[in-house]
Amino acid sequence: MGKRMKALLIILVALLLLVIVAVAILNHPAFGRRMSAERKARIEASPNWRDGMFQNEEPTPQFTGDKSMLSVLWEFFVHRPKDRVPKEAIPAVKTDLHSLPTDQDWLVWFGHSSYLFCLNGKRYLVDPLLKMEFPVSVMMKPFKGTDIYTPDDIPDIDYLIITHEHWDHLDYATLRDIKDKVKHVVCPLGVAEYLEYWEYNKSIISELDWYEEADGITCLPSRHFSNRKFKQNQTLWASFMVEDGGRKVYIGGDGGYDSRFRRIREKFGYVDLALLENGQYNNDWKYVHTTPESLEQAILDLQAKQVFTVHHNKFALAKHPWYEPDSVAQSIAEHHNIQLLDQIIGTVVIF
Repeated sequence: MGKRMKALLIILVALLLLVIVAVAILNHPAFGRRMSAERKARIEASPNWRDGMFQNEEPTPQFTGDKSMLSVLWEFFVHRPKDRVPKEAIPAVKTDLHSLPTDQDWLVWFGHSSYLFCLNGKRYLVDPLLKMEFPVSVMMKPFKGTDIYTPDDIPDIDYLIITHEHWDHLDYATLRDIKDKVKHVVCPLGVAEYLEYWEYNKSIISELDWYEEADGITCLPSRHFSNRKFKQNQTLWASFMVEDGGRKVYIGGDGGYDSRFRRIREKFGYVDLALLENGQYNNDWKYVHTTPESLEQAILDLQAKQVFTVHHNKFALAKHPWYEPDSVAQSIAEHHNIQLLDQIIGTVVIF
């Protein structure tokens, strides 16, 4: 066999191995499965589905400015400012979640967008990411000291709320391990396909379009996107209002600023606690994540009695200094006399 034939054979074998690896990865349960015909029909009947995908209420380019998508991604992966990741472990508290009382309203944050709260005797778990298994472990690395909670630490859950399908919000490994603790799931349209594939009982899942309600939990708009695999915006993204016992908690989810905060205020009146995105922002994607300036306006529009900001202090998914979101929230709160409840990971916050 000549040298050229040997080289060609090596290339073909390498390509075959790459194809096999790619197929194996995409068949991992975390990537989900093909949408059922029944669910696809319901999705396509949604008023928020147009031109083959879900649409935001306002025009929302994913990338902004003069840079191309490739240049934005290249800069993100190549340019790594020194303060993106803390050099030392971030302070955190390990709380026994099983022993927390249900006769008080409290919140425990696990870093990024994962948190557990109790409202009127019921426990609500939001976007839990408590394990770093493949493929998430390849994409993100938690800051030192932030991965102290595991699925074993989670008590029985009355409501699991998922805001959208992105990897840092819909985690297969965590949801697999807490499945038997969950009584009811609330998620946006399309996301239930993952949960049913991961053996969640269909009867406990409330899959909602914007402005639909289940058990006092109203699915509301956000300004974001979805893309677990290749096609964008095939499942819905959302924020949620939880109402129980005369109290209201707003779960902001991910999303850039628009008029929804003012409209939510008009629709629901006062809000006892608003959990708002604060972190992983960049002017290159300023319409799909909350920037410091738009966080301030969102808080003023919503006029919540108390605010807790999330989406920071665990992963570096943008270029800003890791500590900047904390200082941004403090500055806004001081300037406008806002009751900011932000605390270190694991602290029990009474609200």
